[in-house]
Amino acid sequence: MKHSKNYRKVLELVDSSKVYSLAEACELVKKTSTVKFDATVDVSFHMNVDTTKADQQIRGTLILPHGNGKTKKICAITSKVEEAKNAGADFAGGKDLLEKIQKENWFDFDVIVATPEMMGELGKMGRLLGPKGLMPNPKTGTVAVDIAKAIKEIKLGKVEYRLDKNANMSLTIGRVSFAAEDLVDNLVALTSTLVKVRPAAVKGSYIKTAVVHTTMGPSIRFNFEGM
Repeated sequence: MKHSKNYRKVLELVDSSKVYSLAEACELVKKTSTVKFDATVDVSFHMNVDTTKADQQIRGTLILPHGNGKTKKICAITSKVEEAKNAGADFAGGKDLLEKIQKENWFDFDVIVATPEMMGELGKMGRLLGPKGLMPNPKTGTVAVDIAKAIKEIKLGKVEYRLDKNANMSLTIGRVSFAAEDLVDNLVALTSTLVKVRPAAVKGSYIKTAVVHTTMGPSIRFNFEGM
């Protein structure tokens, strides 16, 4: 694969044979962006788990201490419309919004949060919302009685993590403009969470590889205690 001149230049900063500490990796990743915009900083893991087994599925949510630099538009499907709007929902309503989604193919939002009484109506739209990853789920905190709390947590930087079928996981933990210390805090919060949810059936090394990288930038391998 041919790489640009800028990519080859920043690639020289990375020792591919080295496994960096969290602090070193977060300092270095800020220097490896090859684009003119404020690139995202992403972390990718390859896990030593068998995703075909139910007891080795890894999925959940956490609030990154400094957010991830992305502002999500929230659509609240609820009977508590005013409560949702006051909490920061960009759109809030009931069947009216569901009809708008269906009839107008309207998707001017990033996430749907719902109260339990609306899940019957949302369930009818599973074929439309499911493939787009928009179906609310109690496991990710997007179905909640306290919808105000759910909305505020998402606005504060709540993110979802989950493995794909090949036992890989990727997540945005910030942007190049973030202070290195803030990237470290976010990465520590994520890795600490993953340690806590380690399946009991996993033997030996839990995470095979862990890298941090910017948009279009080279991967930087990192290590941390407890893995």
